[in-house]
Amino acid sequence: MAREKFQTLTEQMFYILLCLRRECCGVDIMERVREMTGGRVDIGPGTLYALLESFQREGFIRETKREGRRRSYRITPSGAWRLEEEVRRLERQAADYRNFGEEGSL
Repeated sequence: MAREKFQTLTEQMFYILLCLRRECCGVDIMERVREMTGGRVDIGPGTLYALLESFQREGFIRETKREGRRRSYRITPSGAWRLEEEVRRLERQAADYRNFGEEGSL
């Protein structure tokens, strides 16, 4: 069975939406993600702009400002809902690990 698009988020998707809880442009997003993750997650420009376009089509973010080629974005209520759903999914996974992860290996 095919998985619905954006049913789960990759790390890059997660951090982009997290950054866009405040208005920012692509360069700011790449910098913030590196800072937030201590360099563990790096988003290249090709990936970033493809995801921003997909998120706009899905209604998860909206463009808020355009100055020449520089565009700024902000998360929408549906994007915020999707981000919160992902947090809940990750919390359930962590709880499953805590509850069953110490049973030993199979």
